Amino acid sequence: MSGKPGTAVHVLGVRHHGPGSARSVRAALEKLQPDVVLIEGPPEADAILPWVAREGMKPPVALLIYALEQPSQAVFYPFALFSPEWQALQYAMERALPVRFIDLPQTHQLAPEFLIPPDPASPRVDPLGALAQAAGYEDGELWWEHLIEQRRDAEGVFDAVREAMGALREEEGVLPRREALREAFMRRSLRQAKKEGFQRIAVVCGAWHAPALERQPPAREDDELLRGLPKTKVAATWIPWTYDRLGWRSGYGAGVESPGWYAHLWLTPGRPAASWAARIAHLLRGEGLEASSANVIETVRLAEALAALRGLSTVGLGELRDAALSVLCGGDGTILALIHDKLEVGTGLGEVPSEVPSVPLARDLASQQKSLRLPPSSESKLLELDLRKDLDRNRSRLLHRLRLLDIPWGSPEEDTRNTAGTFRETWRLRWDPGMAVNVVEASLFGNTVESAAAGCVVARASEATELGPLTALLEASLLAELSEAIGTVLSHVQALSTRSADVPKLLEAFPALAQAIRYGSVRQTPTAPILAIAEGLFERILIGLPGACTSLDDDAAHQRREQLRAMHAAVALLEGGTRAEDWSNALEGLIQRDAVHGLMRGAALRLRVELGQVKDEALGVLARKALSAAVPPSEAAAWLEGLISGSALVLLHRSELWAALDGWLSSLARDTFIEQLPLVRRAFSGFSVSERRAMAERIRHLSTSPRAGQGTAASKALDPERVAKVLPVLSLLLGVRLDETV
Repeated sequence: MSGKPGTAVHVLGVRHHGPGSARSVRAALEKLQPDVVLIEGPPEADAILPWVAREGMKPPVALLIYALEQPSQAVFYPFALFSPEWQALQYAMERALPVRFIDLPQTHQLAPEFLIPPDPASPRVDPLGALAQAAGYEDGELWWEHLIEQRRDAEGVFDAVREAMGALREEEGVLPRREALREAFMRRSLRQAKKEGFQRIAVVCGAWHAPALERQPPAREDDELLRGLPKTKVAATWIPWTYDRLGWRSGYGAGVESPGWYAHLWLTPGRPAASWAARIAHLLRGEGLEASSANVIETVRLAEALAALRGLSTVGLGELRDAALSVLCGGDGTILALIHDKLEVGTGLGEVPSEVPSVPLARDLASQQKSLRLPPSSESKLLELDLRKDLDRNRSRLLHRLRLLDIPWGSPEEDTRNTAGTFRETWRLRWDPGMAVNVVEASLFGNTVESAAAGCVVARASEATELGPLTALLEASLLAELSEAIGTVLSHVQALSTRSADVPKLLEAFPALAQAIRYGSVRQTPTAPILAIAEGLFERILIGLPGACTSLDDDAAHQRREQLRAMHAAVALLEGGTRAEDWSNALEGLIQRDAVHGLMRGAALRLRVELGQVKDEALGVLARKALSAAVPPSEAAAWLEGLISGSALVLLHRSELWAALDGWLSSLARDTFIEQLPLVRRAFSGFSVSERRAMAERIRHLSTSPRAGQGTAASKALDPERVAKVLPVLSLLLGVRLDETV
């Protein structure tokens, strides 16, 4: 190693997220007074390190490094207030000291040629687990917390950790290639600092790497190892992070299970147990649960007693968790889970200044979030919008555009108050820091949310080869109010629709067009061109529908039935003209056509029943025909499933149908009945409990109805013993217990 005589290098091996390590690093730096601080991290981020000291930078935050040509290739380096690296950065910035990152640059690690699969022959040792096991602990994190994170005196801790890690490394053998390259570059960076004349050099790195930086091989060995590494262009920026994502491994991010607890240890070094119990009580009171001051005192006492029984010098999270479960939670694990999510992990989202260098799309999104009063939050929140209000409509437009860009900040939910209206929307919002990568990827389409969404729509429309995805894209474009892109999508829809003769594909496409027309009015978008295309599709569907419903196997018939139902709902959505009458006639054609699959004939009849166009007598005639002895039982069961699947209310009072069903079931041979029972029961499986109970009552009194054919005489002729044998089968068929029908 070269450097001026008297150069002192101090390697501080740490855990990447730990309040004890952070406190020890801060104390060591205050004592050493270094000339330069070197930190394990990506050198590409050196240019944006000054933002650490800027107003508005609030941990947890993360460095995002991504490949410019393929933004999905990205890595995060998270920092919390209690991260040793963050405290080292703060120390250097406060004193205007030189500070650098010294890990292997991501310009190499993100290069496609650099991807190195793990070597199963050389499994990586868990250093914390090995040391904890040697110390008699089963949990490596618990051991580290008791030994380091709750330690008040930092004297000698780094020497001890370095010595322990050195012993472990001697047993591991050859390092994986990626780790060897990383440590070689760290040593090269350390040599460079010495060449530049720094006399007191502080190095903050993961404890595992500390021995490798203390005992350095000749420089030529590291240079040979690093020669010829592949490269790719990368960019770096700061992004907000969350406590729950601190447990996620990326960059050097060795995850921690309880970042909220670690933040508490950092912020309240004096009597952390008492203040933690008080925080639990405050949380429970906010949830409407009882938590008295006496409970808090008893929780602390019990935690201290548990620590003494376990031979621990201080109370840890495990003792506080067990004590809280017993005293504050009353043994209820559900309440303890709430404490874990809200306090032990935490829900806070960090902040970065809006001026931080980033892609233009990210800045535009942040600006819109601010102007629309929609701050990103790591907590799941429900947002109800009234599209008649300008603010809510603009919020809806932004969320729909982000969905088109695969940035799932918001997901739409069903509005249970008014499902038929078009002016209400309900969204579930939750911001995930990982969406920053999605934003970078979406920036390839444009520099603003609107231009990027429009560019994405145009690109997807040009690649579409089927009508279904294309019409769905049209609907999404209308909801996002992308007027420039809608015309392009429409031209593609028109071109594909005129060439397509595939009726199933037309059935798949039509509902999306109907939705587009429905929402066009509230979005103030001209719908006449869409309606013209929909009319053309409708005519071709009517012509080709019978052929599309014949020669189907059972799986294809079930798929076609769902398309038929969606088409029926779409026609109902487009009111006016003769369209409804034409559709009803098309359904009638399916019902009367024997070549059509039984499931489809039953489903078509069901839809006409819902329209109120089938009288009880006509339904009985059709049922007796479909369930006659001449019809194979499997086909009859398929027809029955198509007819009765859905709400039972439409069919409960149809006497002719019940009589035909009773006659069919009675005529089946025992083996045939058992064979068809699963199919028949599947037809009843979607009914609610109340509907099944009503149907059971109907069956009990079926024989007393004059429409049954025998009047009251049939009831007198019933054999109670035989009835008792049938009732369990009916119970199995309908899915109700016998005592529910009494």
